[in-house]
Amino acid sequence: MEVDGTFLTILGITAGIFILMGWIEQIYKGYKTKRLKDVSKFLMIFIAAGSILWLIYGIIVDDVFIIGTNMSGLILMIIVLGMKKRYDMHAKPS
Repeated sequence: MEVDGTFLTILGITAGIFILMGWIEQIYKGYKTKRLKDVSKFLMIFIAAGSILWLIYGIIVDDVFIIGTNMSGLILMIIVLGMKKRYDMHAKPS
């Protein structure tokens, strides 16, 4: 089965937008509430490892959508991790 290149481009861009919107929503929610206690460090570690592997794959196959999505995802994840560290340090024990 042959797939149209334009369709694949739209599919790749849409997938990247959906993945990155999750991080943007988490950053927005964390910024508003100043709380990221419920965000698991292990989840972020596993997602980071997967994103790094996808980034390497994207570089090897020279796919700009895979590279761009995973670079952006890693940057957004680093922002969430930094916010989590900052907010967790300043959180009052309950």
